[in-house]
Amino acid sequence: MVKDEKVNMNLEDIVQNLIQRYPPLETCKESVRNAGEVLVECYQNEGKLLVCGNGGSASDSDHIVGELMKSFSKKRPVTAEFEKNLLESSGERGAILASKLERGLAAISLNAHGGLISAISNDIGGDFIFAQQVLGYGRKNDVLLAISTSGNSVNVLDACITAKALGIKVIGLLGESGGKIKSLCDVAICVPATSTAAVQEYHLPIYHALCIMVEETFF
Repeated sequence: MVKDEKVNMNLEDIVQNLIQRYPPLETCKESVRNAGEVLVECYQNEGKLLVCGNGGSASDSDHIVGELMKSFSKKRPVTAEFEKNLLESSGERGAILASKLERGLAAISLNAHGGLISAISNDIGGDFIFAQQVLGYGRKNDVLLAISTSGNSVNVLDACITAKALGIKVIGLLGESGGKIKSLCDVAICVPATSTAAVQEYHLPIYHALCIMVEETFF
């Protein structure tokens, strides 16, 4: 877990802000903070985030990657060293790239690759679309963020099982019961709702808070 006192203080402030805006999420306070620490540790160790879910949760997966791979709440200019390399590589165009590009936090939505997903579905089976990608992409220090309103989605469950077999930490963004996925999580965020729509409405501010936690830490 994160050892830096200043980092922990920043995470705590973000969690408190989340609870102030969404008081029912008080029950998730500790798990959200712990999830933020796991993500910070992942990026401190040069890992990446893998994200998956079905339906609305698939859209959330893409949304999360969009917040991490470019600026979200603050600017992320490239480093001076990289800017120098760009200028040396191609002066005029390099200068444009240096002014436009933003540093990213490595993240992959396992929902985003239609050709690959169709191949896995056809050749192996639809339940394994995420597990196969976890096996292919997963490396030491990575984290899997598994999103499921029921906590019982088979393809997400299989992704979690595969991640655990690889030694990859799992964060679950789940509904109130947590379902079968809860027991496979290093951190399970179980929001206080049961209907799909209500669970998803709580998921969004939580994953926004998590994205802000890592962005504030590294930029």
